Amino acid sequence: MKAIQYTAFGTRPKVVEVDRPSPGPGQVLLRITASGLCHSDEFVMSMPEEGYPYPMPMTLGHEPAGIVEELGEGAVGVSVGDAVIVYGCWGCGVCETCADGSENLCLTGMVSPGLGVDGAMAEYMVVDSVRHLVPIGDLDPVRAASLTDAALTPYQAIKKVLPRLVGGSTTVVIGAGGLGHVAIQLLRELTPTRVVALDIGQEKLDFAKENGAHEALTSDASAAATIKELTGGRGATVVLDFVGADVTGELAVACAGVGSAIVVVGAGLGGVKVGLTSAPYDISVQTSLWGRRKELLELVEMAKRGQIKIHTTTYSIDDGEKAYDDMHAGRITGRAVVVP
Repeated sequence: MKAIQYTAFGTRPKVVEVDRPSPGPGQVLLRITASGLCHSDEFVMSMPEEGYPYPMPMTLGHEPAGIVEELGEGAVGVSVGDAVIVYGCWGCGVCETCADGSENLCLTGMVSPGLGVDGAMAEYMVVDSVRHLVPIGDLDPVRAASLTDAALTPYQAIKKVLPRLVGGSTTVVIGAGGLGHVAIQLLRELTPTRVVALDIGQEKLDFAKENGAHEALTSDASAAATIKELTGGRGATVVLDFVGADVTGELAVACAGVGSAIVVVGAGLGGVKVGLTSAPYDISVQTSLWGRRKELLELVEMAKRGQIKIHTTTYSIDDGEKAYDDMHAGRITGRAVVVP
Protein backbone atom coordinates (compact mmCIF):
# COMPACT_ATOMS: atom_id res chain seq x y z
CA MET A 1 0.00 0.00 0.00
CA LYS A 2 1.03 3.65 -0.34
CA ALA A 3 2.10 5.66 2.68
CA ILE A 4 3.68 9.05 3.37
CA GLN A 5 6.67 8.54 5.63
CA TYR A 6 9.41 10.47 7.33
CA THR A 7 12.33 8.29 6.26
CA ALA A 8 15.60 10.05 7.11
CA PHE A 9 16.76 12.96 9.25
CA GLY A 10 16.97 16.26 7.43
CA THR A 11 14.68 15.13 4.59
CA ARG A 12 11.10 15.86 3.60
CA PRO A 13 8.28 13.26 3.71
CA LYS A 14 8.13 10.73 0.88
CA VAL A 15 5.40 8.64 -0.71
CA VAL A 16 6.56 5.03 -0.40
CA GLU A 17 5.22 1.51 -0.79
CA VAL A 18 4.88 -0.49 2.45
CA ASP A 19 3.14 -3.70 3.49
CA ARG A 20 -0.47 -3.45 4.54
CA PRO A 21 -0.62 -3.93 8.33
CA SER A 22 -2.68 -6.56 10.15
CA PRO A 23 -4.43 -5.98 13.48
CA GLY A 24 -3.20 -7.86 16.54
CA PRO A 25 -5.33 -8.93 19.51
CA GLY A 26 -7.64 -6.11 20.59
CA GLN A 27 -6.60 -3.91 17.67
CA VAL A 28 -8.57 -2.54 14.72
CA LEU A 29 -7.55 -2.13 11.08
CA LEU A 30 -8.93 1.01 9.42
CA ARG A 31 -9.22 1.76 5.73
CA ILE A 32 -8.28 5.43 5.79
CA THR A 33 -10.77 7.83 4.20
CA ALA A 34 -9.04 11.09 5.20
CA SER A 35 -5.97 12.21 7.14
CA GLY A 36 -5.25 15.76 8.26
CA LEU A 37 -1.82 17.39 8.16
CA CYS A 38 -0.56 19.27 11.20
CA HIS A 39 2.38 21.53 12.03
CA SER A 40 3.25 19.01 14.74
CA ASP A 41 4.53 16.86 11.86
CA GLU A 42 6.89 19.68 10.95
CA PHE A 43 7.99 19.90 14.57
CA VAL A 44 8.83 16.17 14.59
CA MET A 45 10.80 16.45 11.36
CA SER A 46 12.82 19.36 12.74
CA MET A 47 14.01 17.36 15.76
CA PRO A 48 17.72 16.46 15.83
CA GLU A 49 18.80 12.87 15.40
CA GLU A 50 20.33 12.79 18.87
CA GLY A 51 17.59 12.00 21.33
CA TYR A 52 14.93 11.52 18.63
CA PRO A 53 12.18 9.55 20.42
CA TYR A 54 10.31 7.93 17.53
CA PRO A 55 10.94 5.03 15.14
CA MET A 56 12.45 5.70 11.74
CA PRO A 57 10.97 5.45 9.17
CA MET A 58 7.51 6.41 10.45
CA THR A 59 4.23 6.90 8.63
CA LEU A 60 2.93 10.38 9.48
CA GLY A 61 -0.62 11.47 10.23
CA HIS A 62 -2.38 11.87 13.57
CA GLU A 63 -5.78 13.13 12.34
CA PRO A 64 -7.38 9.95 10.96
CA ALA A 65 -10.82 9.19 9.63
CA GLY A 66 -11.58 5.74 8.30
CA ILE A 67 -13.80 2.71 7.89
CA VAL A 68 -13.38 -0.31 10.14
CA GLU A 69 -11.90 -2.93 7.83
CA GLU A 70 -10.93 -5.76 10.18
CA LEU A 71 -11.10 -6.56 13.90
CA GLY A 72 -8.25 -8.18 15.75
CA GLU A 73 -8.96 -11.10 18.06
CA GLY A 74 -11.00 -9.94 21.04
CA ALA A 75 -11.78 -6.49 19.67
CA VAL A 76 -15.41 -5.62 20.39
CA GLY A 77 -17.51 -2.48 20.40
CA VAL A 78 -17.39 -1.61 16.70
CA SER A 79 -18.31 -3.47 13.53
CA VAL A 80 -16.70 -3.85 10.14
CA GLY A 81 -17.97 -1.00 7.98
CA ASP A 82 -18.35 1.56 10.78
CA ALA A 83 -17.22 5.10 9.96
CA VAL A 84 -14.96 6.49 12.69
CA ILE A 85 -12.31 9.02 13.59
CA VAL A 86 -9.40 8.23 15.91
CA TYR A 87 -8.70 9.83 19.27
CA GLY A 88 -4.96 10.35 19.00
CA CYS A 89 -3.85 10.31 22.64
CA TRP A 90 -2.88 6.72 23.34
CA GLY A 91 -2.02 6.51 27.01
CA CYS A 92 -1.42 3.48 29.19
CA GLY A 93 -5.06 3.40 30.25
CA VAL A 94 -4.30 2.58 33.89
CA CYS A 95 -2.43 5.55 35.47
CA GLU A 96 -4.18 8.27 37.45
CA THR A 97 -4.63 10.70 34.58
CA CYS A 98 -5.78 8.00 32.15
CA ALA A 99 -8.30 6.80 34.75
CA ASP A 100 -9.65 10.35 34.80
CA GLY A 101 -10.07 10.26 31.01
CA SER A 102 -7.03 12.46 30.32
CA GLU A 103 -4.93 10.10 28.22
CA ASN A 104 -3.37 13.22 26.69
CA LEU A 105 -1.58 13.64 30.04
CA CYS A 106 -0.66 9.98 30.59
CA LEU A 107 1.91 9.75 33.39
CA THR A 108 3.79 6.86 31.79
CA GLY A 109 4.07 8.44 28.35
CA MET A 110 1.64 8.95 25.49
CA VAL A 111 2.14 7.82 21.90
CA SER A 112 -0.01 8.76 18.93
CA PRO A 113 -0.49 7.64 15.36
CA GLY A 114 2.17 9.46 13.37
CA LEU A 115 3.85 10.53 16.61
CA GLY A 116 5.40 7.33 17.87
CA VAL A 117 3.63 4.63 15.83
CA ASP A 118 2.70 4.47 12.16
CA GLY A 119 -0.07 6.94 11.42
CA ALA A 120 -2.85 7.68 8.97
CA MET A 121 -1.01 9.02 5.92
CA ALA A 122 -1.58 5.66 4.28
CA GLU A 123 -4.27 3.52 2.76
CA TYR A 124 -4.63 1.51 6.00
CA MET A 125 -3.58 1.90 9.62
CA VAL A 126 -3.85 -0.10 12.84
CA VAL A 127 -5.51 1.44 15.90
CA ASP A 128 -4.27 0.05 19.20
CA SER A 129 -7.65 -0.18 20.96
CA VAL A 130 -11.35 0.19 20.25
CA ARG A 131 -11.49 2.78 23.05
CA HIS A 132 -9.66 5.20 20.76
CA LEU A 133 -12.35 5.12 18.06
CA VAL A 134 -15.17 7.68 17.86
CA PRO A 135 -18.10 6.95 15.51
CA ILE A 136 -19.02 9.76 13.10
CA GLY A 137 -22.06 8.33 11.34
CA ASP A 138 -22.65 10.13 8.05
CA LEU A 139 -20.30 13.06 8.68
CA ASP A 140 -18.02 13.85 5.74
CA PRO A 141 -14.70 12.20 6.72
CA VAL A 142 -12.71 15.01 5.10
CA ARG A 143 -14.39 17.49 7.45
CA ALA A 144 -14.40 15.11 10.40
CA ALA A 145 -10.76 13.95 10.37
CA SER A 146 -9.33 17.19 11.74
CA LEU A 147 -11.83 17.30 14.58
CA THR A 148 -9.33 14.97 16.26
CA ASP A 149 -6.74 17.73 16.69
CA ALA A 150 -7.52 20.98 14.87
CA ALA A 151 -10.81 21.18 16.79
CA LEU A 152 -10.04 19.14 19.92
CA THR A 153 -6.93 21.12 20.84
CA PRO A 154 -8.53 24.60 20.80
CA TYR A 155 -11.70 23.20 22.37
CA GLN A 156 -9.84 22.04 25.47
CA ALA A 157 -7.83 25.28 25.62
CA ILE A 158 -11.05 27.32 25.55
CA LYS A 159 -12.75 25.14 28.16
CA LYS A 160 -9.86 25.86 30.54
CA VAL A 161 -10.77 29.57 30.56
CA LEU A 162 -14.49 29.38 29.76
CA PRO A 163 -15.67 30.91 33.07
CA ARG A 164 -13.71 34.07 32.24
CA LEU A 165 -15.40 34.58 28.87
CA VAL A 166 -18.46 36.47 30.06
CA GLY A 167 -20.28 39.38 28.48
CA GLY A 168 -17.93 42.29 27.89
CA SER A 169 -14.81 40.10 27.74
CA THR A 170 -12.28 40.11 24.91
CA THR A 171 -10.32 37.13 23.62
CA VAL A 172 -7.27 37.47 21.41
CA VAL A 173 -6.47 34.57 19.08
CA ILE A 174 -2.86 34.63 17.87
CA GLY A 175 -2.65 32.62 14.65
CA ALA A 176 -5.84 32.08 12.63
CA GLY A 177 -4.65 28.97 10.79
CA GLY A 178 -5.55 25.30 11.13
CA LEU A 179 -6.34 25.47 14.85
CA GLY A 180 -7.00 29.18 15.20
CA HIS A 181 -9.85 29.35 12.70
CA VAL A 182 -11.65 26.60 14.61
CA ALA A 183 -10.96 28.39 17.90
CA ILE A 184 -12.69 31.47 16.52
CA GLN A 185 -15.77 29.43 15.62
CA LEU A 186 -15.83 27.76 19.03
CA LEU A 187 -15.50 31.07 20.86
CA ARG A 188 -18.42 32.51 18.90
CA GLU A 189 -20.52 29.41 19.48
CA LEU A 190 -19.76 28.94 23.19
CA THR A 191 -19.32 32.45 24.55
CA PRO A 192 -20.36 36.12 24.23
CA THR A 193 -16.70 37.25 24.15
CA ARG A 194 -15.42 39.66 21.53
CA VAL A 195 -12.89 37.80 19.35
CA VAL A 196 -9.83 39.60 18.02
CA ALA A 197 -7.64 37.56 15.65
CA LEU A 198 -3.99 38.36 15.01
CA ASP A 199 -2.13 37.03 11.97
CA ILE A 200 0.07 38.10 9.08
CA GLY A 201 -1.24 38.84 5.58
CA GLN A 202 -4.58 40.15 4.39
CA GLU A 203 -5.73 36.73 3.18
CA LYS A 204 -5.40 35.26 6.68
CA LEU A 205 -7.06 38.29 8.25
CA ASP A 206 -9.98 37.98 5.85
CA PHE A 207 -10.16 34.25 6.65
CA ALA A 208 -10.37 35.03 10.36
CA LYS A 209 -13.27 37.42 9.76
CA GLU A 210 -15.02 34.82 7.60
CA ASN A 211 -14.84 32.39 10.52
CA GLY A 212 -16.38 34.84 12.96
CA ALA A 213 -13.68 37.14 14.33
CA HIS A 214 -15.09 40.53 15.29
CA GLU A 215 -11.74 42.14 14.55
CA ALA A 216 -8.70 40.90 12.60
CA LEU A 217 -5.42 42.75 13.04
CA THR A 218 -1.93 42.37 11.65
CA SER A 219 0.26 40.65 14.22
CA ASP A 220 2.89 43.37 14.60
CA ALA A 221 4.20 45.81 17.17
CA SER A 222 1.07 47.98 16.97
CA ALA A 223 -1.41 45.18 17.63
CA ALA A 224 -1.25 45.34 21.42
CA ALA A 225 -1.87 49.10 21.45
CA THR A 226 -4.88 48.65 19.17
CA ILE A 227 -6.31 45.98 21.47
CA LYS A 228 -5.85 48.27 24.47
CA GLU A 229 -7.80 50.94 22.55
CA LEU A 230 -10.56 48.50 21.67
CA THR A 231 -10.93 47.51 25.31
CA GLY A 232 -10.83 50.98 26.82
CA GLY A 233 -7.32 50.40 28.14
CA ARG A 234 -8.14 47.18 29.98
CA GLY A 235 -6.49 44.70 27.61
CA ALA A 236 -7.60 41.22 26.67
CA THR A 237 -9.38 38.94 29.13
CA VAL A 238 -7.88 35.84 27.51
CA VAL A 239 -5.11 35.34 24.95
CA LEU A 240 -4.84 32.04 23.06
CA ASP A 241 -1.43 31.61 21.41
CA PHE A 242 -1.59 29.07 18.61
CA VAL A 243 2.00 29.78 17.51
CA GLY A 244 4.00 29.32 20.70
CA ALA A 245 7.09 31.31 19.69
CA ASP A 246 8.95 33.76 21.91
CA VAL A 247 7.73 36.68 19.80
CA THR A 248 4.09 35.64 20.15
CA GLY A 249 4.61 35.08 23.86
CA GLU A 250 5.78 38.69 24.16
CA LEU A 251 2.79 39.81 22.12
CA ALA A 252 0.41 37.83 24.33
CA VAL A 253 1.71 39.58 27.46
CA ALA A 254 1.48 42.96 25.76
CA CYS A 255 -2.16 42.31 24.81
CA ALA A 256 -3.21 40.92 28.19
CA GLY A 257 -4.93 42.82 30.97
CA VAL A 258 -4.84 42.70 34.75
CA GLY A 259 -6.11 39.34 36.02
CA SER A 260 -6.14 37.89 32.50
CA ALA A 261 -5.19 34.42 31.27
CA ILE A 262 -2.80 33.33 28.55
CA VAL A 263 -3.01 29.81 27.15
CA VAL A 264 -0.07 28.63 25.05
CA VAL A 265 -1.17 26.00 22.54
CA GLY A 266 1.35 26.20 19.70
CA ALA A 267 4.59 24.22 19.74
CA GLY A 268 6.77 26.98 18.33
CA LEU A 269 9.74 26.27 20.63
CA GLY A 270 9.11 29.49 22.54
CA GLY A 271 6.97 30.66 25.41
CA VAL A 272 5.72 33.41 27.68
CA LYS A 273 7.99 35.25 30.09
CA VAL A 274 6.19 36.86 33.01
CA GLY A 275 7.26 38.52 36.21
CA LEU A 276 5.77 40.81 38.82
CA THR A 277 7.05 43.93 37.07
CA SER A 278 7.07 42.67 33.47
CA ALA A 279 3.45 41.59 33.04
CA PRO A 280 -0.02 42.71 34.13
CA TYR A 281 -0.73 41.95 37.78
CA ASP A 282 -2.41 38.67 38.70
CA ILE A 283 -1.96 37.21 35.24
CA SER A 284 -2.08 33.44 34.77
CA VAL A 285 -0.21 31.46 32.11
CA GLN A 286 -0.81 27.82 31.22
CA THR A 287 -0.20 25.38 28.42
CA SER A 288 -2.77 23.08 26.87
CA LEU A 289 -2.04 19.74 25.21
CA TRP A 290 -4.60 18.16 22.88
CA GLY A 291 -7.78 17.07 24.74
CA ARG A 292 -9.90 14.26 26.16
CA ARG A 293 -11.84 11.63 24.23
CA LYS A 294 -15.09 12.84 25.82
CA GLU A 295 -14.42 16.27 24.37
CA LEU A 296 -13.95 14.73 20.93
CA LEU A 297 -17.38 13.13 21.27
CA GLU A 298 -18.79 16.57 22.07
CA LEU A 299 -17.15 18.06 18.99
CA VAL A 300 -18.59 15.34 16.75
CA GLU A 301 -22.06 16.29 17.94
CA MET A 302 -21.33 19.98 17.32
CA ALA A 303 -20.13 19.16 13.81
CA LYS A 304 -23.29 17.14 13.13
CA ARG A 305 -25.34 20.18 14.13
CA GLY A 306 -23.36 22.45 11.86
CA GLN A 307 -21.92 24.47 14.75
CA ILE A 308 -18.32 24.10 13.60
CA LYS A 309 -16.89 23.58 10.15
CA ILE A 310 -13.21 23.00 9.42
CA HIS A 311 -11.99 24.61 6.22
CA THR A 312 -10.03 22.03 4.24
CA THR A 313 -7.86 21.70 1.15
CA THR A 314 -7.63 18.12 -0.12
CA TYR A 315 -4.75 16.24 -1.74
CA SER A 316 -4.43 12.73 -3.08
CA ILE A 317 -1.91 10.48 -1.38
CA ASP A 318 0.26 10.72 -4.52
CA ASP A 319 0.36 14.49 -3.92
CA GLY A 320 1.22 14.05 -0.25
CA GLU A 321 4.72 15.45 -0.65
CA LYS A 322 3.26 18.60 -2.22
CA ALA A 323 0.77 18.85 0.64
CA TYR A 324 3.59 18.94 3.18
CA ASP A 325 5.56 21.42 1.07
CA ASP A 326 2.50 23.70 0.85
CA MET A 327 1.99 23.52 4.61
CA HIS A 328 5.68 24.20 5.25
CA ALA A 329 5.53 27.26 2.98
CA GLY A 330 2.35 28.60 4.60
CA ARG A 331 0.24 28.16 1.49
CA ILE A 332 -2.60 26.31 3.26
CA THR A 333 -5.72 28.13 4.39
CA GLY A 334 -7.31 26.14 7.19
CA ARG A 335 -6.37 22.45 7.18
CA ALA A 336 -4.77 20.25 4.51
CA VAL A 337 -6.26 16.76 4.27
CA VAL A 338 -4.90 13.78 2.34
CA VAL A 339 -7.55 11.51 0.85
CA PRO A 340 -6.10 8.09 -0.11
